[in-house]
Amino acid sequence: MSATVNNPFQHIVEPLDPKDPTQQFYNLSKLGDPRYERLPFSIRVLLESAVRNCDEFLVKSSDVESILNWKQTQTQTVEVPFRPARVILQDFTGVPAVVDFAAMRDAVMKLGGDPEKINPVCPADLVIDHSIQVDFNRKSDSLQKNQDLEFDRNRERFQFLKWGSKAFRNMRIIPPGSGIVHQVNLEYLARVVFNFDGYFYPDSLVGTDSHTTMIDGLGVLGWGVGGIEAEAVMLGQPISMVLPEVVGYKLSGTPNQFITSTDIVLTVTKHLRQVGVVGKFVEFFGPGVSQLSIADRATIANMCPEYGATAAFFPVDEVSVQYLEQTGRDAEKLAYITKYLKAVSMFRDYNNVSQDPDFTRIVELDLTTVVPCCSGPKRPQDRIAVSDMKSDFESCLGAKQGFKGFQIPPERHSTAVPFQFNDKDYTLNHGSVVIAAITSCTNTSNPSVMLGAGLLAKKAIECGLSVKPYIKTSLSPGSGVVTYYLKESGVMDYLFQLGFEVVGYGCMTCIGNSGPLPEPVVEAITQGDLVASGVLSGNRNFEGRVHPNTRANYLASPPLVIAYAIAGTVRIDFDKEPIVSGSPRCFAETPVGFSLTGTHGSRCPNYHP
Repeated sequence: MSATVNNPFQHIVEPLDPKDPTQQFYNLSKLGDPRYERLPFSIRVLLESAVRNCDEFLVKSSDVESILNWKQTQTQTVEVPFRPARVILQDFTGVPAVVDFAAMRDAVMKLGGDPEKINPVCPADLVIDHSIQVDFNRKSDSLQKNQDLEFDRNRERFQFLKWGSKAFRNMRIIPPGSGIVHQVNLEYLARVVFNFDGYFYPDSLVGTDSHTTMIDGLGVLGWGVGGIEAEAVMLGQPISMVLPEVVGYKLSGTPNQFITSTDIVLTVTKHLRQVGVVGKFVEFFGPGVSQLSIADRATIANMCPEYGATAAFFPVDEVSVQYLEQTGRDAEKLAYITKYLKAVSMFRDYNNVSQDPDFTRIVELDLTTVVPCCSGPKRPQDRIAVSDMKSDFESCLGAKQGFKGFQIPPERHSTAVPFQFNDKDYTLNHGSVVIAAITSCTNTSNPSVMLGAGLLAKKAIECGLSVKPYIKTSLSPGSGVVTYYLKESGVMDYLFQLGFEVVGYGCMTCIGNSGPLPEPVVEAITQGDLVASGVLSGNRNFEGRVHPNTRANYLASPPLVIAYAIAGTVRIDFDKEPIVSGSPRCFAETPVGFSLTGTHGSRCPNYHP
């Protein structure tokens, strides 16, 4: 929404550029209230929305005062209205919204009205990414086959959404195969600052997906809501929300060169679960933030639901503007984004302590303490250092059934089940990896970890290593941009040789669309009552979510997904054991901080017997 008629705060409206009086904004700095400069940046976004949309009916002056007085009202369960700038939907939860709009058109037509008048008031984008699954893998045509099957299964839904994209104004439908909703949001849909109907104002949104918070990494305030709330916003209604407490999360120090954003977010998730941030905003600050790319920040913001917060906000800074430039936003937009945010004191310098606002409380993470890690076997917050992975899994085997335990009797810990696959003999044990997926919005759009996985694949192929053919491997990038830079960097062919070819653009394994496992594998798991493992670069690993036959599922960075796929088991200590048993060592430098070991041929330049 651009602005409200008869707004009592009209006196603070001024042009952003004195030479162009038609382009205006609500200059919150002109409120003349010292409390504004002490507000967390995330709360300033809520305040701007309330000021701009104040009509003394849906949004009142008293709501503006409640937000300005956040330091006192944050603990008083005060409800305030919030009108986001836009709405984002995905196809599972978004289709009912489009159906409801179609039903409203039918009702209006039956009453003799003009159905064409029923359109979203608030801009809405629906990205189709939840329908595709890994039915085919390890083949050069897997992508095409999976997409063809996706269209066959969802033809009626897609035809309906195609109609909706043409019928409704103010609504865009992003077609299948474009990418994962949250990455498309980052790369393409995010405005950061709206320029609409003669007014500049902050981009903000609600979405019908819990990981909508990923956009917070770019400095756009957003979070997941239910379908009814999203529809209400689309129809021009504000969300009623309790004014949240804001936990300031200070990042300091410099991470080790082998630490990935996945390691950082899994560490943050465990930490904030212990702190307790349910129903609260988390706002990141401190000199450590300036060292993180937007992809890194988006990874951390993405797992906000896993650590329980409502939003995980990184205010806009120079790094954010550089990202917008890299993703093709034009120079004119970049100029007014920076100018506007500086004018309303929403542009951050993470190294400037004087900009630090008031917070409900402050917690800190020293990035130098972060180590390579995974999370599992059943919950995202159960972080395990990679060096402890083997011992942790083995303790989980015998532990009482629960969040971590599987209650397998000690005499069965070494169970081995032989089976045949493609006329060759193999053996499955507890901890055997049967799914290895580079997937999900959390990691597959971050160049550092994706290229790291590609480099590790290159080293593995050069050392003569491979992934057992019965392991279901897959690569589902966040967008076509990822495929492009993997190809251009020369690592895609190595990923393909290990079995990680592109199988689709969507959520896939992370939401349980992992497709069937080979029948001999399922029979072996069932016969031995095995705790088989899945390793994925996702954000959730609850038992039964990834696949009904993988009882232990671990969240890991894409390079670690590659490493565990090659090892074929999670019962391995990479610090002490070769990645393939009985092989000489290969001292190839890798992006994940451990030496590759394996079978070597004359083609391996790193062979040192």
